[in-house]
Amino acid sequence: MADVAELDRANPLARFREEFHLPPGRIYLDGNSLGLLSRRAAASLTRAIEQWRTLGIDGWLDPASPWLTMADTAAKQLAPLIGASADEVCVTGQTTANLHQLLATLFEPTHASRRIIVGDTLNFASDTYALQSHLRLRGLDPATSLRLIPSRDGRILRLDDVLAAMTDDVQVAVLPAVLFTSGQLLDVATLTRKAQERGLLIGWDLSHSIGVVPHALDRAGVDFAFWCNYKWLNAGPGATGGLYLNRRHFGRAPGLAGWWGVRPDRRFAMPLAHEPADGAAALHIGTPHILSLAPLLGSLELIAEAGGIAALRAQSLALTHFVLERAAAELVPLGFEIVTPEGALARGGQVALAHPEGWRLSQALKAAGVVVDFRFPDLMRIAPAPLYNSFADCAEAIARLRRCLEQRAHEKYSAAPALVP
Repeated sequence: MADVAELDRANPLARFREEFHLPPGRIYLDGNSLGLLSRRAAASLTRAIEQWRTLGIDGWLDPASPWLTMADTAAKQLAPLIGASADEVCVTGQTTANLHQLLATLFEPTHASRRIIVGDTLNFASDTYALQSHLRLRGLDPATSLRLIPSRDGRILRLDDVLAAMTDDVQVAVLPAVLFTSGQLLDVATLTRKAQERGLLIGWDLSHSIGVVPHALDRAGVDFAFWCNYKWLNAGPGATGGLYLNRRHFGRAPGLAGWWGVRPDRRFAMPLAHEPADGAAALHIGTPHILSLAPLLGSLELIAEAGGIAALRAQSLALTHFVLERAAAELVPLGFEIVTPEGALARGGQVALAHPEGWRLSQALKAAGVVVDFRFPDLMRIAPAPLYNSFADCAEAIARLRRCLEQRAHEKYSAAPALVP
């Protein structure tokens, strides 16, 4: 088995660890839920607050860092992470609202022969809620117009099941690039090609992949995508989200029109008729959330300095491979099951481990100084972030989890409550 110290010495991203505020006395392996604060993100936020303090409304036009174009700057810096052009990216809103906006813009329920939207049973529930409510708003019944792809084992989506759902009555498919529970990475390019061969629009939720998995949305021909920026992109709790609109859909009237989606040279003229901005920027609705946007700029600056998404992906794969090896050797013999696919082309940035006592073990592990994530009914998610986690972090986390089970430390904790944060 590889030497931990040697692996950390050879890590090309090791120097970026000191850029982050690591929780004292803890090993933090929950970057797929909430990324940690970096000094760059904090400095960017502090700068925006200082502009507010000293300039007031003039912060919008401050030559040093104008709020007016902050969302455009973020879009330009985000675009390389997903393989898009800057004008196809809009940094705005939040994940669920952005999904609603994209559906309102692209879904056409008047298409008599294609009124079905396809989702899946394993995606983050908010996406399913959005699909259901959007169908109701468009006068359709989710019971007949929403088709959810089943999972045969409750953990993984199979390609043939996804393709079987893409029948002639489907207009739009919305899928997660990475399943938030198992960490399975879907084949975005293949599924996009298959969807379009069947005449479907296809959109991707990148919330659990952006910032740790490279995407080539333009090359794949993806119709739309949406995501949050507070997980692997470390932009802070509730950070502004983002969306992608392929340029072949440019010129469509935004389904939800708002004043910030007006072309910039006419925005403050307040025309009575909406005059959409060019490209994906037309899907802006309200004024950008400056204090939620600012940390993202600092985070993206750090990612670019680290070598971009390819460098992050290489280190993420190395870390998750290490976790998989250690888990197989130390945890599987004790009753754990590795749920995440092992192949580099089939896993995102996390490793999911199943155990009947997963909830109580996650509580015992936190008490032992390791922060991981639990998802019902039995999954513990270990998510090493390539910019601030080390191989030593991962090795120690596995060792402490093993000790928690061997010493039965979890038995003092009660069963999972009805609500788990």
